[in-house]
Amino acid sequence: MTSPTTQLSLWRHASFTFFWFARIFSIVAYQIQVVAVGWQVYELTHNPWDLGMVGLVQFLPALLLALIAGQVADRYDRRVLVYVAQACYAVLVAVLAMGSWQHWLTRDLIFIIACLIGVVRAFEFPAASAMLPSIVPSTLLVPAISLSSSARQASFIIGPALGGFLYVFGADVFYALAGGLFALSGVCIWRVEHHFKPNRKEPVTWQTMIAGITFIKQKPVLLGAISLDLFAVLLGGATALLPIFASEILLTGPWGLGLLRAAPAVGALMMSLYIARYPMNKQVGKVMFVAVAVFGLATIVFALSRSLALSIAALWLSGAADMISVVIRSSLEQLETPTEMRGRVGAVNWLFIGTSNQLGEFESGAAASWVGTVPSVVLGGLGTLVVVGLWVKLFPALVHRDKLIE
Repeated sequence: MTSPTTQLSLWRHASFTFFWFARIFSIVAYQIQVVAVGWQVYELTHNPWDLGMVGLVQFLPALLLALIAGQVADRYDRRVLVYVAQACYAVLVAVLAMGSWQHWLTRDLIFIIACLIGVVRAFEFPAASAMLPSIVPSTLLVPAISLSSSARQASFIIGPALGGFLYVFGADVFYALAGGLFALSGVCIWRVEHHFKPNRKEPVTWQTMIAGITFIKQKPVLLGAISLDLFAVLLGGATALLPIFASEILLTGPWGLGLLRAAPAVGALMMSLYIARYPMNKQVGKVMFVAVAVFGLATIVFALSRSLALSIAALWLSGAADMISVVIRSSLEQLETPTEMRGRVGAVNWLFIGTSNQLGEFESGAAASWVGTVPSVVLGGLGTLVVVGLWVKLFPALVHRDKLIE
């Protein structure tokens, strides 16, 4: 159990506090623009394929730039990289705000800007994820990861709620709000002090470029955890199709979409706060597999539901289960990776996990256009359960992992 004194010690680190708020502001802003873009694209085309395309155009930059971004995060000041990313976000959403206000924003232009946002995220994520171990002492790292995850999930609640309930004021208003929050995030991140000296003397070779991949391949527990999360999100995620569920299946408006988008984050936030207070310290491998299986089952229930309340409950459960997996995977990544490698390993992790959200959105949109919205989500949930069964056989070291720190 993490004592209140230990948690208080974290907040006494000013840099951790600034980092925590920076992540909240940035992720809330990102979630606001995600909800607005999804609803706006569907209003323009009423085509689930286009919802999937939003995810694809954000996935491709990460796929192409992951190895380069990891090198950059290990060779340059990570704080500066995250700060520049917030500035770029602010400019891009300002363009979305202006285009919505002046009514010249088209589907194709939204795709272009979404692609540029994907480029920025490709460089931001490995830099931001590698900062935390350089901000707090190693003895506080696990509770710091849990509290940072709670900030992330709180942002997933606030952002969709704002984007859903207040969308009636127009997409331009919310793009402008997102831009302001990105600017606030930049101010906070600039106040962070982290102890990391980039190694710019190491020559850039193909071996250094793929060092993150090589490192993960040599760690079966880490490879199993990352790949399990990848396929669970890729197959079981239904985020891209929530506008269709809200408007055509559950017969609600943007407010219903806001509730659906926020529900997984509510479950994840509650679980992250619980884990921060009562850290997992035994049979973490088995716990992770059970959590991913519950995520798949909750996805199936959501797909078959015709009740808004049941749909919200199923999404809440999926978010809680996913958070267990996220904390275990993130902790293993941070604890088993040397400081000088965290950027490159984080980039590979982002390629596997972060972009699986966007690629999963494309998969969901494509599958929905081929077999229908509900069948595609049911098949995704079933696919997640199949992956759990396969991974139990393929990664016995992960199944038998007892503690996060061994």
